[in-house]
Amino acid sequence: MSGYACWSDHDLMAAVRDGDDGAFDELVRRYQSPMTGYLYRLLNDYETALDLAQETFVRLYRNAHRYRANHNFSTYLYKIATNLAISELRRRKRWNMLSLVSFFAARDGEGDERPFDLPDPRPLPDAQILHEEQRRIIARAVASLPEKYRAAIILRDIQGLEYEQIAEVLGLPLGTVKSRINRARNFLREKLRGYLSE
Repeated sequence: MSGYACWSDHDLMAAVRDGDDGAFDELVRRYQSPMTGYLYRLLNDYETALDLAQETFVRLYRNAHRYRANHNFSTYLYKIATNLAISELRRRKRWNMLSLVSFFAARDGEGDERPFDLPDPRPLPDAQILHEEQRRIIARAVASLPEKYRAAIILRDIQGLEYEQIAEVLGLPLGTVKSRINRARNFLREKLRGYLSE
């Protein structure tokens, strides 16, 4: 176990600012998987998600001297990743054509989230096949959401960020964030009504 494991994110960033590469490695260990999963859900491209997750950490390292511990570290990191994803989406000029496949994890209750996993290529038992089909249907429904709702609902319902954090990441007023998440959920409920009632 790393000697940094009990350090707070803010303490680690202070150490990174002082040139401690071990502290930076610990931040990467903590956040690489969530950042990659988040970017994959936004971009539907695993290789690009890996590249942008790496670029997120490169920018974090290069700009460590600018970091201020007056907000959650994860909010700061999601903001960097979100800006990179938006730049990539603009570069592709395919805002309305995105498909977010297999990202909307089945949820047991409010705030419950599952970790991001690559699909297993082995044949699946019937229950798992049904579960995967449900995820694909939900993913298609989310992919059909207007772009402005997509990031907000992913940050809330997949990544588990608080509304205030999402507002900061997206640079929007808190009321706008709540409204977008509510509308996204209503759109999804409407799109999935026939399927979910079966």
